[in-house]
Amino acid sequence: MEKITFEVLGSSPEPYTVRFIKNSPSELSAFCSCRAGENGQHCKHRIMILQGDKKSIVSDNSVEVATVESWFKGSNIEKKLQSVHDLEFQQKKLKTLLAVAKKDLANSMRS
Repeated sequence: MEKITFEVLGSSPEPYTVRFIKNSPSELSAFCSCRAGENGQHCKHRIMILQGDKKSIVSDNSVEVATVESWFKGSNIEKKLQSVHDLEFQQKKLKTLLAVAKKDLANSMRS
């Protein structure tokens, strides 16, 4: 088992702790001390690091983001994150289509 821990800036005055654990070649765990992470919810701090974003890291080990990215590829988390991204994209498309449909409805009512 391998572990990497980062300190990241967030909305709290104190940095959050983000920890990645490679349990096996395809199993990765990620924990964050932010409120969302502590409550088992979607946490942007973990996602940012998984996607190679180093800008919020305040610990002196930001070079280890590349290692975490390598753990992420082919992991149990990669497909699930891709599913979230796909659904977010669909949601944006549906929001646009809904806005057009509402405008069309409003225009029809004025005729």
